[in-house]
Amino acid sequence: MTDTQIRDLMDDYTAAMKKGDADWVVAHRTPDIALFSLAPPLRQSIEDALSADGLRAWFSTFDGPVDFEIRDLEVTESGDLAIAHGLTRMTATPQGSDESFTLWFRTTWAFRNTNGQWLISHEHESTPFYMDGSFGAATDLEP
Repeated sequence: MTDTQIRDLMDDYTAAMKKGDADWVVAHRTPDIALFSLAPPLRQSIEDALSADGLRAWFSTFDGPVDFEIRDLEVTESGDLAIAHGLTRMTATPQGSDESFTLWFRTTWAFRNTNGQWLISHEHESTPFYMDGSFGAATDLEP
């Protein structure tokens, strides 16, 4: 049952990202979430991670909705804790740009069941980088 519950939560998460529903995303995070997003700093403060205003501001940097997909989701659970990982695709058009971009990245989530509700307690997004000395993010990779 837990696998299904986590997959349903991630389907709802994907739908919220596509709709730009910052309130939904923040409401499904634990009050002590550890958030490591693609954007600096290295770790988001809890205050920033729980700010729907901050997420709304990020959504507003795009012209139109963000297309969002999670692929190859793997879920493992034990008791009141679960972990999931997968590949995430985001496509969006930055404000003032005529062209959209597509970015694939890796995401890992940890979940905690609190009072019968699964919430995201840890989220880590990352992109690989080229080890050729350029240290450039490998944003051109696709599964």
